[in-house]
Amino acid sequence: MTAVTSPALSIPEAPKKSTLAWAADILVWGGVAAVLLYSIDAVDLRNISRLFSDNESTQLFVHDLLRPDFGDWKMFVAKMWETVQIALWGTFLAVFLGVPLGLAAARNIAPVWIVTPVRWVMNLLRSVPDLVIGLLFVTAVGLGPLAGVLAITLNTAGVLAKLFSEAVESIDKGPVEGVRATGAGKLHEIVWGVLPQVAPLWTSFALYRFESNSRSATVLGLIGAGGIGQVLFDSMNAFDFRAVSAIVIVVVVAVTLIDTLSQVMRRRLL
Repeated sequence: MTAVTSPALSIPEAPKKSTLAWAADILVWGGVAAVLLYSIDAVDLRNISRLFSDNESTQLFVHDLLRPDFGDWKMFVAKMWETVQIALWGTFLAVFLGVPLGLAAARNIAPVWIVTPVRWVMNLLRSVPDLVIGLLFVTAVGLGPLAGVLAITLNTAGVLAKLFSEAVESIDKGPVEGVRATGAGKLHEIVWGVLPQVAPLWTSFALYRFESNSRSATVLGLIGAGGIGQVLFDSMNAFDFRAVSAIVIVVVVAVTLIDTLSQVMRRRLL
């Protein structure tokens, strides 16, 4: 009997870069390095040694941070709960706005004359930081959690609308065509052909943004938009670093719990 020999496996060679491609890479990374070196003075990076200086104020700051004061823990917890509520309402209202915007921005289900202006609106909402929006609403509606809710709503609506539209554009066309074959209208195509495919992914996106908004709501408090951030700002202005340390611990614990719960829920959805 003759032995059966299997054909030798050939390993494909890695694609070789042309001289022009290498030159382009060197130019790009060289440019990045040049910008970093040029901006050292602009960002005052030469004085980073101040962070490790052994002066009296630094010693006092570190000493107080290592001795958190939980004397007002009930107030800290109440303000943290207010922060969570700001994030929750901001995310909910953003989803309420993001769903129609996301559908209107999807090229596979909406006409171009609608897609283009809607995408401009989405880009505008995403491009303005929530802190800037928060400052505008603090001026418009005054200090308090409402300004934080509105700031998170607008910024998150732009982000979610983009994610929602991308999810719609990647759906399987089969279910939509099946609904269309029954003579159903555009609304029925969306309800029965599009939404069942994107609902789990949309929910995952919303939960992820709620995680992020829980942190953003804390920062918004620093400009007077309610929540524990406002207490943190007052404590820092009073140089009460023991209270600052306690507040930071409360924030870290709360955000960690929210992240863990959100991850569990997203794993069950996807």
